[in-house]
Amino acid sequence: FADALEETIRIQAQAWKPGGKSELQWRSSMGTYALPQLGKRPVDSIEPRDVMNVLLPIWSTKPESARRIRQRIGAVMKWAVAQGYRSDNPAGDALGAALPKISNAQTHYRALPYRQVAPALRKAWAAGAYPAKVLCLEFLTLCAVRNSEARLALWDEIDEENATWTIPAGRMKANREHRVPLSSRALEVLSQARELRDDTGYVFPSSRGRPMGENTLARFCRELNLGCVPHGMRSSFRDWSAECSDAPREVCEIALAHVNSDRVERAYRRTDLFERRRTLMEEWAQYLNGSGGGDS
Repeated sequence: FADALEETIRIQAQAWKPGGKSELQWRSSMGTYALPQLGKRPVDSIEPRDVMNVLLPIWSTKPESARRIRQRIGAVMKWAVAQGYRSDNPAGDALGAALPKISNAQTHYRALPYRQVAPALRKAWAAGAYPAKVLCLEFLTLCAVRNSEARLALWDEIDEENATWTIPAGRMKANREHRVPLSSRALEVLSQARELRDDTGYVFPSSRGRPMGENTLARFCRELNLGCVPHGMRSSFRDWSAECSDAPREVCEIALAHVNSDRVERAYRRTDLFERRRTLMEEWAQYLNGSGGGDS
């Protein structure tokens, strides 16, 4: 399996951005979770139960990591199938049906009423925490992105001159590139983050010169008793955009990188409504900096 992983990485790397962190992320996650159990196994001896044994310890506690590891094991096994080493993929549909469902309680994220978001951010700034944590939390909120998309943001993805952040498909839940228009306040946050820049390439590195931990922001919110989790800021933004902006629903949904379930409508839409989203995100930033300052 370890040899098959190396071949898969070599092939996948042809589509990765030069100097990016995709290979590091593959090697780190697979080295931590998959290789200890599967590394020395012949690929044709690995069964769905073996993959399940890798995933179950983190399936409920680290669902995002578990999902990515399953995808990566699946990619290795697809390579093995293509090479004639086996006839099926043990990380495929049969495994998916056997893994436990994540309960609704685990997938419903605690969110603040949008009027309370600005006070929560001020409380975070007043806490005297390591700057990258506060900057990342505000950036996540301003851009209405997911936790992993913000904490693993790379400087190579940021175009400050054109106020655009391009998140590659491999880091998006829908596996589709997403452009984020950066508000004036988001650019100010990046300017402050630049003072923390190190050789990792991450916009918001940890104090130990590594990517920010998966649970760092959630723990930060809990320690400050903010009443939300980072992902909940997306819900706050969605509520605000529905109640306080003039943006059509489609613009708001694209801002959240939600995939349109209507295949016909999706096929006919040839734009990501970027400029309309730029206006929306600037209004959101102004709300947080101005009229969002109180609870009324």
